[in-house]
Amino acid sequence: MEQALCGKVAIITGGASGIGRGISELLAANGASVVITWHQSEAGAAETIQAIESGGGQACATRADLSQPDEAKRVAGHALDRYGQIDVLVANSGGLLQRSSIEECSLELWNQALAVNLTGTFLSCQSVLPEMKKNGAGAIVTVSSLAAHDGGGAGSAHYATAKGGVLTFTRALAKEVGPFGIRVNSVAPGLIGTQFHDRFSTPEGRTATVGRTPLGREGTPADVAAAVLFLASDQSSFVTGEMIEVNGGQGLY
Repeated sequence: MEQALCGKVAIITGGASGIGRGISELLAANGASVVITWHQSEAGAAETIQAIESGGGQACATRADLSQPDEAKRVAGHALDRYGQIDVLVANSGGLLQRSSIEECSLELWNQALAVNLTGTFLSCQSVLPEMKKNGAGAIVTVSSLAAHDGGGAGSAHYATAKGGVLTFTRALAKEVGPFGIRVNSVAPGLIGTQFHDRFSTPEGRTATVGRTPLGREGTPADVAAAVLFLASDQSSFVTGEMIEVNGGQGLY
């Protein structure tokens, strides 16, 4: 079967663990040469690269703080130096950081959530645009969240606000760069069984969420990765400015 991304080069930010690892492995399995960024999970990056290479794929990793403009530009340069092109960007890096009520949320936490989730997405996208414009083609996939629609769970307003910004930014960017042949879309995961929810969600809360999810289970990184692959490939060549909800129907209630 033909690989959907054969000959393509994809940057996956935060691609060393959880949803990001699932995306990295699936895109590599579909022929992409993958550039993974990581910030804290060096061991996870090494494991992800080993898994990709064991399957016959190509991958490399670099540490980056994507809230810094020079770092985002360096990642794009690294991809060009290593593989000579940039065809796909998956702006996946982000996180909740910690739970806090709005009343008690410090300005430091608020700004950090925006930096990690929204500014990092903006700078990552900005850094690949010159190459994609030069080529007259490209696919960008951002990772938002169900929280962008429903405000998130208790103590996550800072995260939900940032992810809402990611969705708005995605649509604005799609309008701006569409004339250059660049498509920009987003995926919005709900409850996905990763370390994110191991850390920030209680077992009781997860069970309750599954109970009101029409498909009756937690999602997996592979579920999100499949949606990303569709949006990154030519199968979605006439799709831009859209968001795919990956939540098993959780967002219907």
